[in-house]
Amino acid sequence: MLSHEETMALIARAQQGDESASTTLLTENAPLLKSIIKRYLGKHIEYDDLYQIASIGLLKSIKNFSYEHNVRFSTYAVPMILGEIKRYMRDDGYLKVSRSLKSLSAKITRYVDEQLKDGNNPTIEDIAKHFEIEPTEAVFAMDATRLPVSLYETTTNDRDGKQTELIEHLPTDEDKKMFDKLILKDMLEKLTPRERKIVVLRYFRDMTQGEIALKLGVSQVQVSRLENKILKKLKELYQET
Repeated sequence: MLSHEETMALIARAQQGDESASTTLLTENAPLLKSIIKRYLGKHIEYDDLYQIASIGLLKSIKNFSYEHNVRFSTYAVPMILGEIKRYMRDDGYLKVSRSLKSLSAKITRYVDEQLKDGNNPTIEDIAKHFEIEPTEAVFAMDATRLPVSLYETTTNDRDGKQTELIEHLPTDEDKKMFDKLILKDMLEKLTPRERKIVVLRYFRDMTQGEIALKLGVSQVQVSRLENKILKKLKELYQET
């Protein structure tokens, strides 16, 4: 695995036009791409096509990544790769949207464009009132045909004018669960084999410190100290993501 520093150096070279650096990043991130596209298998899309689309998402991540994002590259790349796959599925008809919903979405888009030209910025409530529908229906229609955007795109809060990133407003969903698992996997891989074994036994197999001590041939006190040390290390790794 590439270290964070090696990854940053390769990204810098790739952004300057070094194709070999891009190829290296694609190769080293192959496990990440495979873990993402697994969930889309069986949807009448060939594996090779999915892998190619995911690779395009990764290349876009390489091109757009900046130190200013203040996150690790894998953390930044996952949402963009997911977005690229969803865009492909939507554009090629794998994500089905009814004609009535498409029609409503188009009408809403025209209405919003007209309002913006007149200097107005309609709210969801304004749109719902104009089309005599529920606000939730308006949101669903607008989202149904909208292309994915970067989770790190900034948006302005209407109340205080403060700019935040879209990722800060996302609810917990299936994508976020997978996202968290990828982060956890990345953190565990940075532990020593012994540290990783203790974490697996303690938190994935629900073994007590005493049971782990017997398995490792050490005292329970030693296991307790090691566990505290590992948790501190994981916390530091998480703060770096």
